[in-house]
Amino acid sequence: MHDQRPGPWQLALLCPLIILASACSKQPTASWSGYAEGDYVYIAAPLAGRLDSLAVQAGQNVVRGDVLFSLDAEVERAARDEAAARLAGARAQAANLDKGRRNDEIAMTQAQLAQAQANAASVRNDLIRQQQLVTQGFISRARLEDASTALRQAQARVDELSAALRVARLPARPDERLATQAGATAANEVLRQSQWREQQKQQAAPSDALVSDVFFRLGELVPAGQPVMALLPPENIKARFFIPEGELAKISVGQAVMLACDGCQAPIPARITRIASQAEYTPPVIYSNAQRAKLVFMVEARPEKRDAPQP
Repeated sequence: MHDQRPGPWQLALLCPLIILASACSKQPTASWSGYAEGDYVYIAAPLAGRLDSLAVQAGQNVVRGDVLFSLDAEVERAARDEAAARLAGARAQAANLDKGRRNDEIAMTQAQLAQAQANAASVRNDLIRQQQLVTQGFISRARLEDASTALRQAQARVDELSAALRVARLPARPDERLATQAGATAANEVLRQSQWREQQKQQAAPSDALVSDVFFRLGELVPAGQPVMALLPPENIKARFFIPEGELAKISVGQAVMLACDGCQAPIPARITRIASQAEYTPPVIYSNAQRAKLVFMVEARPEKRDAPQP
């Protein structure tokens, strides 16, 4: 791992800038020395892993969506596959409870019911004969009671199988179905988490930018949240200049200024975005006889994205 990362205090451009406050006339009303710096975007993965591939190098320009690097994601892929299998099982269980029993089971219950109905009909016919014989005095009334009991038993069996057939055609109870559906929903969320973790092992450029530096090499273990590289979008380049307190009234936030430097082909239009609320001593980086005021105020100006110099 390399710990020497560019910080926000480091210069984004090598040549110092001259800040010219624009006025209605073509001639500048005032000028101050300053420098350019960049707000770097540090790209990291929220998960730890071995650096598996590095798609860019320092000094390369990338566009939004370009893949920058990827970490080893074997564990995350296995977790995703496991979650997908669990989701499939939970959905199958929920679908199964929405149905009745299998056709063969229903057919078996129907056959048993038909047999019970036929037996009940036979017992009923036997009871009718027994009643006739009792009337004629050929058998005792006790035989008639036995036949009546047999008919009640046969009818109870018919009722039992009829109820079993109705239950076989019904889905599971509502509470049980809700429980299995909730289980399927939970399994789906686990799959989403697994997919997210797998996706985080590969990072893409959030915007057009210059790859300022790369801090890891292939095969190195990258801790979770540790930046792998620093990007510098053009719109993140800003100018800082310092003005004496007596000239502070000349500027305001939102005011248009022109930025010029030795290597710039033409002045760059920009707007003041910040004026420091406290004074500071003149920074050594811009100190000169022309800029020898002890206390100055730091001012920042940013060009529009279309006018920003390419890193």
